[in-house]
Amino acid sequence: MEEVYEFLKNCGTYYLATVEGDQPRVRPFGTVDIFEGKLYIQTGKSKAVSRQIQANPKVEICAYADGRWLRVTGRLIRDDRVEAKKHMLDNYPDLKAMYSPEDDNTEVLYFEDATATFYSFTDEPRVIKF
Repeated sequence: MEEVYEFLKNCGTYYLATVEGDQPRVRPFGTVDIFEGKLYIQTGKSKAVSRQIQANPKVEICAYADGRWLRVTGRLIRDDRVEAKKHMLDNYPDLKAMYSPEDDNTEVLYFEDATATFYSFTDEPRVIKF
């Protein structure tokens, strides 16, 4: 999982796919964190992406850098603990202008039953489960 975290962190931007009814939705994300041995992302509860995840927690991330790409599939689980939110925001201090660990909008979610697959044009795909 550490390798997945490092790849996403180094990319800076990755793309998160959700569904809304029968319509796929994809948008750029940039937050990624490891807290208590789990891979987390962050968003706001007021956003459509949060409502989509709560309705269907199955998501997929895609990221690309240096001729390799990564796809991560799994379920996202909301963690409402202040400690988890604080850890994320401490790693992304610029977000503190918009979010707070104590507000009702900050949302951190961790992957459960995740499968990460690294791809390239030259190597066989490599799978990591966490």
